[in-house]
Amino acid sequence: WARETHEVPAGSGSGFLWDDQGHVVTNFHVVAEAQKLTVTLHDQRTLPAVVVGVEPRKDIAVLRIESRGQPLMPIRRHPARVELEVGQKVIAIGNPFGLDQTLTTGVISALGRQVDGIGGVKIREMVQTDAAINPGNSGGPLLDSSGRLIGMNTMIFSRSGSSAGIGFAVPAT
Repeated sequence: WARETHEVPAGSGSGFLWDDQGHVVTNFHVVAEAQKLTVTLHDQRTLPAVVVGVEPRKDIAVLRIESRGQPLMPIRRHPARVELEVGQKVIAIGNPFGLDQTLTTGVISALGRQVDGIGGVKIREMVQTDAAINPGNSGGPLLDSSGRLIGMNTMIFSRSGSSAGIGFAVPAT
């Protein structure tokens, strides 16, 4: 195993609505070189977005959108720290290859993985999954079987350089 991970290119990705104030969480590599950002919601509304915070070493970015008076539905989160288990069913949602609102399923394959992030910084405590994580899934939510947030889909490890491999998510807790 060469332990190479491949992140999807900037310019297209996924994210999730963190709260009803319009904060959207995604990967830093999704927005890193963007000059203009828009977010398309599940109801197909497209809204302009601005970056309000980033942590490049953990590959996390927070955006803000203005709902223009319409309600926003944030992602469901666990009320307290949740204990994840290897073998637990997971659901990955995103926009792989530009195909919006795509869902794949799998299991948690391992916990506590360490992978190289931007600049060789180690991202620790990653969730490893066999749910398909493809270009465009980056920044999307990894959910439990009740639809609650487990983490954020971030990268894929692939020996072939293709989209076949092991996915990793930054844990939500």
